[in-house]
Amino acid sequence: MTPTDDPTPLRADARRNRERILAAAEAVFAERGPSASTEEVAARAGVAIGTVFRHFPTKNDLLGAIVKTFMARLTEEADALADHGDPRTALFTFFTRMVEEAAAKRTVVDLLAGAGVDMGVAKPVQTFREAIGTLLARAQGAGAVRQEIRPDEVVALLTAACQVALQAGWDPGLRRRTLKIIFEGLRPKDDG
Repeated sequence: MTPTDDPTPLRADARRNRERILAAAEAVFAERGPSASTEEVAARAGVAIGTVFRHFPTKNDLLGAIVKTFMARLTEEADALADHGDPRTALFTFFTRMVEEAAAKRTVVDLLAGAGVDMGVAKPVQTFREAIGTLLARAQGAGAVRQEIRPDEVVALLTAACQVALQAGWDPGLRRRTLKIIFEGLRPKDDG
């Protein structure tokens, strides 16, 4: 068990420091890319480098925590749309939000892909995939998505669209047109 998985409750000041470190890390990695250092994160968070290492002994621990937090938030958003959104549009709404957010999360995705290290994010990723599956099933039940579409195909399309969104210069018009093509491919064919 790593210090980031420790079930012992944190003191209020330690919890605040951890939250500040995570917020600062997300911002620093988004701005500076993989070359960003934990020292930069500490400076942005307004804490000593030792405080960062007490919470996250390695850079991978810090990145893993960022990804877990991000995946948990995305899963909550997908679950909320599945529970309260219009089944005909919820999957498309979520898909669009993900693509729009992709650029902000670029560095974390790049670092994870390049790290080749299990950062303990398999379970949050699986939970996220299950939430996508729920959105898909509800969309299919409402007749908004073709029945033969599978969750892994939606995740593959979502991943590809987010990767394209990471490219510099992908303008909003191109994004809208690309999403329109993807969504038309997911929707049932009009036989008339």
